[in-house]
Formats: sequence, C-alpha cells, structure tokens
Amino acid sequence: MKLVYGVNDKPKFGQLIIFAFQQLLSIMTATLVVPVIINGTCGTTMSSAAALFGAGIGTLIYLAFTKRKSPVFLGSSFAFINSMIAAFAGGVSMSLGFLGLIIGAFFAGLVYVIIAIIVKFAGVNWLNKIMPAVVIGPTVAIIGLSLAGNAVGDLAKGGVTKAVIEPVIQKSEEGIATLAEVTNFVPVANPLIAVLCGIITLLIVILCSTYGNKTMKLIPFIIGILGGYAVCAIFTVIGHVAQLDALKLLNIEPFKALVANGISLNTFFTVPEFTFLGAFDGIKEITPAYISTIAVAYIPVAFVVFAEHIADHKNISSIIEADLLNDPGLHRTLLGDGVGSMFGAFFGGCPNTTYGESVGCVAITRNASVRTIMLAAILSILIAFVAPFIAFVNSIPPCVMGGVCMALYGFIAVSGLKMIQKVDLNQNKNLFVVSAILIAGIGGLELRFGQILITPIACALILGIIINLVLSKSKEE
Repeated sequence: MKLVYGVNDKPKFGQLIIFAFQQLLSIMTATLVVPVIINGTCGTTMSSAAALFGAGIGTLIYLAFTKRKSPVFLGSSFAFINSMIAAFAGGVSMSLGFLGLIIGAFFAGLVYVIIAIIVKFAGVNWLNKIMPAVVIGPTVAIIGLSLAGNAVGDLAKGGVTKAVIEPVIQKSEEGIATLAEVTNFVPVANPLIAVLCGIITLLIVILCSTYGNKTMKLIPFIIGILGGYAVCAIFTVIGHVAQLDALKLLNIEPFKALVANGISLNTFFTVPEFTFLGAFDGIKEITPAYISTIAVAYIPVAFVVFAEHIADHKNISSIIEADLLNDPGLHRTLLGDGVGSMFGAFFGGCPNTTYGESVGCVAITRNASVRTIMLAAILSILIAFVAPFIAFVNSIPPCVMGGVCMALYGFIAVSGLKMIQKVDLNQNKNLFVVSAILIAGIGGLELRFGQILITPIACALILGIIINLVLSKSKEE
C-alpha cells in the first residue's frame, strides 16, 4: 500500500487539524461507550469525558515510548469490562470501586512492563517463530470480522429511544422462579430508515475515498459522518413535523442537557469527573482481600490483551511497511501500552489499548503521519473539557457510525488476509492453521474461568499457534 503521508511526514497545519479530528472521530464512540456500559451495569458515575482525556494522555505516553514510530491511537479497552465490573462487586462504595479501577490498571500495566523486560533481553525472534504470517494474518482478520456484528447491529439503530417495561422470569439461588420487570430502552426509528442512512454514510465514505480529490481521500470519514448526520437530521425534522416516530433518528437530548439549567460557562466548558478524584475516599476502605480480588480480575486479562497487542502491531507494521516489533521494538510498544494504560485509568478509569479503528483509519486514508496521532491525542485532552463537542458525538446516531465502521472493520479484516497472500495454502499444514483460526474466531470460541474471559481473538490465536507448532515438522511439499 502506497502511503500519502509516511510516519515521519509533516502535513500542513490546517490539514493536520482535520486529519486529527478524523482519527478522533474514528475512535471516540468506542472510547466513550465503555464508561457508559460500566455505569449501566454497576450504577456508577464514571465520566466519558474523563475516559477521553485518559485516552489522550495514554496515547501521548505510548508515542513517547515508541519514539513516535507507531501511528496508532490508544482508547478504552473492552477486554477489561468484566474486570472493571469486578471492582464494584460485593456492594463496595463507589470511591473504593474507583480506587479499584486505578489499582487494576496498575496491575495490568505491570504485566506489560514485566513482559517488556523479558522481551528486551530475549528478543523477538522466538515470537516471529511461533507467530508467523500464517498465524498472525488470519488473527488480524478476525479482529475486524469479530466486530462485524457491532457494525451491522448499529446500522439498524437510530439514536432516539423509548423506555419499554418488559416482564422477565428470574430464578433465585433456591431455584424458585419469580416474575420481575425490566426497563429496556429501544430505538423508535424504523430499522429500514436507519439502514438507509447508514448505507448512505458508507457510500459517501467509499465515493470520497475512491473518486474524491486528494483532500477528500484523506478525510472520507469526516465527510461521511457529517453527510450521514445531515441525512438523519432531515429525517428527524420531518418526523417531528409529521409526528412520525419512525423517522426520528437524531437524538437531541445531549444538547438539551447543556441548557437544562440555563446558559452559562458550564454550557460550553466543563471539567471532567476524573477517576482519581473520586478514589480519594476509597483509600481508608481498602483491604488486602479487595486488592487480591482486583489482581485476579485484571492480571489474567492483561495476558489475553497481550495477544491482541501483537496482532495490532503486526497489522500496522504491514500497513506502514516497517516492522514495529524490531524498531522501535516490542518492548517499547509494550511499555507504551502498559504505562499509557496506567495513566489513562488514573484519569478516566479505563485501561487503554491500541485501537483497530485507528489502524483502519490509517489504512483507508493512507495517512500514517504520527503527527496526526499526536495532535488527535492533544485534541482528545482538550475536547474533554468542551461540552458541546461531547454532546455532538453523543448525538451521532448509531446507524451513521455503523456505516463508517463497516468500512473500518472491513479494512482491518482485509489487511489481515493480505498478510497471507504469500502463504502457500495448497499445503495442508498452512491450510489447517488458517482454517482453525478463522472458524474459532468467527464462531466466537471463548473460555471463561470464573471472572476471567479468554476472548475469541485470543482463543483463535492460541489455537493457531498450537496447530502451527504441531505441524511445523511436517515435510509436506
């Protein structure tokens, strides 16, 4: 793939700002939604803006450790969601739970630091032997394919929801069935209208990237999101005028919240509720048993995410045509990821990880300038204080982001498949490795040990490594 801007290239300042916003938009929705999931599950008050701030800090730390050679953004990790929920389990106070988030991220980051030290002295040749292209290629493809359901699911959803109370049968520990009521929030828009807007968004991205001029090819996601947003706004206006809920796609509640108490300075600028501020009171409640619970919840997951770390960096290496595992080195990418996660969680509560959306954005736009990533990180820190922008992002209908993510996730999958172009699939030993990884990953093979979840991506990679090692002595021609 021929890059328009290489890792060390310097786009003009005006272009750089636009490119950085595009990177930010590509990762922002996923980064903001992790705290929302934790809040909905545990009844906490984690701040999405603080998570965005933490992601920016974590990315800058990552870029420093990798000597500005790896153009990828770090965002809130979904792999640690169960670990984060465990920090609030057992009826602990919210302040102790916030402290648990920070301690957990420290444990996870420490795992990365220890592995980085081992890699520093042992090198990466052993890693290349157990994870050759025949293993890592389909694993990267799985990263994109495993997200396909999220993109397609969002494609049929509008941003406006209504509360629906549904009866649910629950069983007690004694096995006695009881009838309970659960409130679910379901989209009101007609799924066909939502899909239409999502497809329009996707087509705008495709047309800009394929037929647009040089500038349009570099910012197809910004144009696509704004175009899809405008189409949703038109349908929403018609829906309000005609009183048709089926056409209401655009959620204006985030904007209403800005002026709910009148217009003031807080309408435009607000200080995020940083995790460390809420964790102060938890210090006096902490116990050795609670620390042990956090360690068990976070440390094993860090080893799982390590596998995805390798796959992401192999992927971005193939895009920029430079082996990041050798230069700046796997030990540096691990240190950047681990230490970045520690600081990210200190501010936002969420451990960070390299984002496939960011890698996909680099691949499609062919802009690998690390200055774009750096400015995106700075903007994420600044924007965390800008209430209207956070409201705008929260108002983007899922169908619009679904259309964008179809392109992003698709490119991740294709970039993985490109890694095995030179692999001889006429040989059974290669064919079985690729087949096992694809089926395990797409099929959703996962293993759970208590609160520890081995994700389908990690399971597929481990299975692929085992099969490849077993067949490595094959003399098949």
